[in-house]
Amino acid sequence: MDAGGGPLLPDSVLYEIFLYLDHVDVLSVGLVCQQWRAVARDEFLWKELFYRYYRIAREVPRHPAAVSWYDEFQRLYDTIPCVEVQALTEHNDQVLHLSFSHSGCLFASCSKDCTVKIWSNELDISLQHSSNMRPYNWSYTQFSQFNSDDSLLLVSGVFVGPHNSSSGEIAVISMENFTLLSRVRNKPYDVFGCWLNETNLISGNLHRIGRITSCSVLWLNNAFQGVESENVNVVKRLFKIQNLNASTIRTVMVADCSRYDSPDLLLDYEEQLAASSTSTCPVFDLGSDSEEEEAKPKQTPEPAVQELPDEGGVTAEDGLQQFFDDIMEGRVRPAMTETELETKVAELFVRNRTKPPELNRLSPDSTSKTKYLIFTTGCLTYSPHQIGIKRILPHQMTTAGPVLGEERRSDEFFDSLDHVIDIHGHVIGMGLSPDHRYLYVNSRAWPRDCVISDPMQPPPIAEEIDLHVFDLKTMKEVKRALRAHRAYTPNEECFFIFLDVSRDFVASGAEDRHGYIWDRHYNICLAKLQHDNVVNSVAFSPVEQELLLTASDDATIKVWRSRRAVRVQQARKPRPRKLLFSWLVNQKS
Repeated sequence: MDAGGGPLLPDSVLYEIFLYLDHVDVLSVGLVCQQWRAVARDEFLWKELFYRYYRIAREVPRHPAAVSWYDEFQRLYDTIPCVEVQALTEHNDQVLHLSFSHSGCLFASCSKDCTVKIWSNELDISLQHSSNMRPYNWSYTQFSQFNSDDSLLLVSGVFVGPHNSSSGEIAVISMENFTLLSRVRNKPYDVFGCWLNETNLISGNLHRIGRITSCSVLWLNNAFQGVESENVNVVKRLFKIQNLNASTIRTVMVADCSRYDSPDLLLDYEEQLAASSTSTCPVFDLGSDSEEEEAKPKQTPEPAVQELPDEGGVTAEDGLQQFFDDIMEGRVRPAMTETELETKVAELFVRNRTKPPELNRLSPDSTSKTKYLIFTTGCLTYSPHQIGIKRILPHQMTTAGPVLGEERRSDEFFDSLDHVIDIHGHVIGMGLSPDHRYLYVNSRAWPRDCVISDPMQPPPIAEEIDLHVFDLKTMKEVKRALRAHRAYTPNEECFFIFLDVSRDFVASGAEDRHGYIWDRHYNICLAKLQHDNVVNSVAFSPVEQELLLTASDDATIKVWRSRRAVRVQQARKPRPRKLLFSWLVNQKS
């Protein structure tokens, strides 16, 4: 202030000076006087600090729920669960998966020690129950999921069968008294399984047709198989899908379409829409009744069958059939390998014996009740490199009705997919946003121009993990892929790394001994969470996104809270006067 009480420097000069400070110094100078405080809270100043500190492109708009740049800066700085508050060491081997109950009161953990543990999510997390699955010939537990009312827990594991053959099995545990209600075989074991509704779960089975050809059958199972009447169906075939080139269906999950029109967070601002038009992950629509999609050129995810010369009005498919007949009768020697020939035969067979999509059976009233079955699959090699999407109609969501596909015609062996997303890389993780509008996919990319000539020899995969985002309403990729995390396991040994999505954040494990957190709107990495080994799984509390769990090969589960949550937690604890006095002494010295 000058002698007359006015400011020595105008606000515009202070503003230019404050632009050279970081956010900590700006907050400090705001304590000097009222004028400096007013300039230190200027919205244009905090907008500049925000973009500079978080290194966000200027064309990215502010979060739609933000009320000011200052508050938004504070949100990203103060609400990220990056402070370790507890380490759980009750497992004695690698911890593979974590899952919260929908209420957030409980969570489950699966481990190589072959137990599934149920934890009580209080201020200090404590173990509530542990179930050992070794008496059921399990090697380890690998995945768990609570049903919609948290009364049942689905647990998936690897089952050791006769002659040490390994397959999968799903167990259902009651949360009332932790009793085992039922067990269901699950093949291959990395189908994992999932709930379709409160009492029905989905499992898989695999049937070999040839050396590299098979079919996957997805079953709908009643969770109470041990207590149901013999006159009530407890299992029903849901879908039967042909697999080519040694591929199989894995990692099933269910998305509920009822909330698509009221998502928690929309990701498609203008810059992201422009980027999605040049997406490297094409989505193939395999059956749509919308005029807009019919106007687009149709594509198919399967390797195109080479058309034979058309003579006398014979179609390419008929010509291919004649070609195979000539081979079988010895009139022609095939100019292809045995593997290529098997693939061609399988493609012809699946074309003639596949049931078309049932989209025309959807009424406007039933659309809100429709669900998507989402799974990893492929068409070129055994490593999962595509996302398959199949619509589950309302009449298919119960085990009541015909069983074993009795309603089908004899010439319709297989079900067709509604959409296929080609990732062009090895898929190692998937997760849904809380509103089920967006699908997040962890993948390790193949070389850009790679050619797969042998389905048993997939291309090498990158160490960098790409985290793709797909809008399940438009079936388009949005935003650029998120990056920061890495994996080192080669293709033939690659394993799943689980991710999780909250309202504002997405988190993932990695093989570089860290968990990672990104902001969903700004597409920036906000935190790295340290472990001593591979981080296999992460899980946000569904009711408090400032609480995150990470599970690692170091046999620990770490609990992370935000800076704000830690301050609130500490403020509730009584603080002895001597601690305050010692702090003052230290400040003076």
